[in-house]
Amino acid sequence: MTSIKPQQITFIVPGITNFDHAEISNFIQKAQDNLDPALLEFAWIELVEKNKSTTVEGLAEMIFGSVEPLECYSAYLLLSRDDVYFTVMETKGSNSVYGPRPAVQVEELTQRKHAKEAVEREFEEFVNLLKSARDMPLHAKPPKSTWISDEKNQKKILSLKAYAIDDCRSDEEKKTAGTILKAMGLSKTSSAAVNLLTAVGYFPVHVNLDLLKLNIRTDHREEIIAAADRLLSESADLDEVDRINLTHLKVYAIDVDEADELDDALSATSLQDGRIKIWIHVADPTRLVQPGSMVDKEAMKRGTSVFLPTATYPMFPERLAMEGMSLKQGEHCKAVTVSVVLHSDGGIAEYSVENSIIKPTYMLTYESATELLHLNLEEEAELRLLSEAAALRFQWRRGQGAIDTSTLETRIKVTNPDDPEPSITLYVENQSDPAMRLVSEMMILCGEVMATFGSLNNIPLPYRGQPQSNIDSSAFAHLPEGPVRSSALVKTMRAAEMDFRKPIRHGTLGLPGYVQFTSPIRRYMDFLAHYQVKAFLRGDTPPFSAGQLEVMASMVNMTTRVVRKLSSSSLRYWIIEYLRRQPKEKRFSALVLRFIKDRVASILLLEVGVQSSAWVSIGVHVGDEVKVQVEEAHPRDDVLSCKEAPGL
Repeated sequence: MTSIKPQQITFIVPGITNFDHAEISNFIQKAQDNLDPALLEFAWIELVEKNKSTTVEGLAEMIFGSVEPLECYSAYLLLSRDDVYFTVMETKGSNSVYGPRPAVQVEELTQRKHAKEAVEREFEEFVNLLKSARDMPLHAKPPKSTWISDEKNQKKILSLKAYAIDDCRSDEEKKTAGTILKAMGLSKTSSAAVNLLTAVGYFPVHVNLDLLKLNIRTDHREEIIAAADRLLSESADLDEVDRINLTHLKVYAIDVDEADELDDALSATSLQDGRIKIWIHVADPTRLVQPGSMVDKEAMKRGTSVFLPTATYPMFPERLAMEGMSLKQGEHCKAVTVSVVLHSDGGIAEYSVENSIIKPTYMLTYESATELLHLNLEEEAELRLLSEAAALRFQWRRGQGAIDTSTLETRIKVTNPDDPEPSITLYVENQSDPAMRLVSEMMILCGEVMATFGSLNNIPLPYRGQPQSNIDSSAFAHLPEGPVRSSALVKTMRAAEMDFRKPIRHGTLGLPGYVQFTSPIRRYMDFLAHYQVKAFLRGDTPPFSAGQLEVMASMVNMTTRVVRKLSSSSLRYWIIEYLRRQPKEKRFSALVLRFIKDRVASILLLEVGVQSSAWVSIGVHVGDEVKVQVEEAHPRDDVLSCKEAPGL
């Protein structure tokens, strides 16, 4: 309520006249200089022996030989800060009586104090290590291994890691991380922990937090690898006598250029009556793995191979997947082959499902397959037949109510992802390109055949379906074909369904039934379908009932959804990082997919294959192409914003 000037304050100190308050700081400093803990220990020993207590003045007389204010204040400070030798026995007003603690208690308290001081020193050393590493240049930061090689540091750094990914398992872990952040002058947030761990070199700059948070299985345990290696050397082929020899066929395996797990390939010929016969060869991994085995159980827990821009984590141990299961160019490979003869309109005229031996002729990328189709070479007539069959099938499915959802698909390959500036290679593929259309149509054809085959023979299988949308797809006929129409149609689609006893209609694909069968090395549900079909071909009872399949599918689909979320977020992170590196003035072509509000449009960046939003000028319509510039790109915060580029 009232302010007082320093000149209006008078300091009164008993025993001293005309006290100069400017001397207070000197007085305090002199008192601090007197604080020798050994003096307190000396006094304690003497008072314990005499079984006596003391006061502040008494202690001052004992250890300083004086009861002047300075010595008394020094004694007071020693006693007030002591938590080992003395305890307050009695207090009257401002005067207290102090008694020496028993020797046993002093020993126990001394040990506790030393332990506490050691922990504090250890903590201080760790904080200093963090500060030192934080201030180092990027190339000089200590490797991750140095932080976890020391057991004392390991616990603290792992507490920070748990805090960073919101995975603290105890209050103590949370408290440790919070104390470290506070000591570093940072806020107690997960993002602050991420930034700190990145700054000291424990996390790479582009650490995949979702991979850590979702606890995805990456490396295989040693016992799983050993079991897989035994399968390669010991497994007998139970179906050897029943395999048909198809090594005379020209076989095309078409996939992305960095694919390691090759699990499907194609052949075709023209029959005398003009109809096309197709063979869809699928790798036969269940010839090596038994249901319920260690390798099988591990694959079921994983549910799927994980494909990220930075790495691939296969469902099976790498050597088993690549050497034992995958199809290889020029080698005799064991497969399950679905052969189909098509009617002239693209419908299925006849089919068969058999164990086979094939010899893949070509391993093609989508780009090289498309190039071969454009060249229309006479010696590659089989590839042209496959393309014709795909076109027939596509038209047939459209006639059955199928919806074309082809759009742009982005893939990214990141080399040296732990480097601060890793190399990013971006691929944008149009799903309606000839080679991609060819492969997808043949895989869909195989899925229809397996559903028909399973239904005819009462085989429990993971039959997939999707109810037809309530909205007639013709309502979107006014939209341009391709990404614009696909984007609108996808929003009308209903959730997929599964049945394990009989096929159910798949409205989007325009099929009466569908079973995923062509990726048994990459997807466990396809692998399960192989178990069931292979057992039937052998004349055995399928290993799993419909009820058992349903339980297994529930677990696998849960894992698969998590992996799908991880793959999507990882791809988007690296797309935004790619855009962040582009010159600010760079212009991108973008397709207007729809309007969100007023002139704010959802757009598709054609050179990158990613969706964003931007304000566009009056006169721009859905389906129009506009030029945009990237305004903001922050991959860690999932921020991507664009603006319409000014006219030239």
